[in-house]
Amino acid sequence: MRTLIHLSDLHFGRTDPEIIEPLVAQVHELKPDLVVVSGDLTQRARSSQFKEARAFLNMLPQPQLVVPGNHDVPLFNVAARLLQPLRKYKRHISADLQPLYVDEEIAVVGINTARSLTIQDGRVNDRQIEHARRELAGVGDHLVKIIVTHHPFDLPPGPQHHGLVGQAVPAMRAFALCGADLLLAGHVHTSSAVSSAGRYHIPGYSALVVQAGTATSTRGRGESNSFNVLQVEAHQIVVHRLGWKPEVKSFALAASQTFVQRGSEWFEQTADGLLRE
Repeated sequence: MRTLIHLSDLHFGRTDPEIIEPLVAQVHELKPDLVVVSGDLTQRARSSQFKEARAFLNMLPQPQLVVPGNHDVPLFNVAARLLQPLRKYKRHISADLQPLYVDEEIAVVGINTARSLTIQDGRVNDRQIEHARRELAGVGDHLVKIIVTHHPFDLPPGPQHHGLVGQAVPAMRAFALCGADLLLAGHVHTSSAVSSAGRYHIPGYSALVVQAGTATSTRGRGESNSFNVLQVEAHQIVVHRLGWKPEVKSFALAASQTFVQRGSEWFEQTADGLLRE
């Protein structure tokens, strides 16, 4: 079994300083096998904010897999936005926009969905889809195959202020071909974990789609700061959401969901042992 910490939407430049130290301490206590950060490390892609984000990442356990978000692209500097949209991200965070992590149990591929020609939307292109498909098809089927993006392939229930990542349908078809099991994303600042079967009707295939809320930002959307802890093993994934409790200055368990795989499809296991899409 592998333990993954899933953080998202840090938004340095708009963080709650009380959260940083307890979050770092709890992540270390959980002894993760991999820390995943699914984008928006900064609020406005300023050098000072990237330096804060880098200092934060340096305090967290290794290994890490990080992808950028739309807030990591300059908003007001039009020249930088169009010509070198992720220059500061590459300088301070990582030059690798297609990160890959593989061990004996999991294979994780990161995809950059941030784009310079849109303010908040994102997309994947054909080259990125093929790269992810090829990487995951090249590992053994005994591994749990995971894709990390900033923009989501599904949306939590309720009113929406965001859309799906562009090219979601052809991407999901390619993910079905390589047997992707788990899609991790952020962007909407709301947590959720659902089967992809509710949105994408691909016969004989579904993935588990997990959203993380904002771990450290003051830009909440009706949900307390939170992060996900995933216990991942072949044919079973348990998703724990830990929410911030300001009265005790700590994160506490807010919800848990268990998903099991039957064939190439993922189902949620209810408390009475039944399976549902």
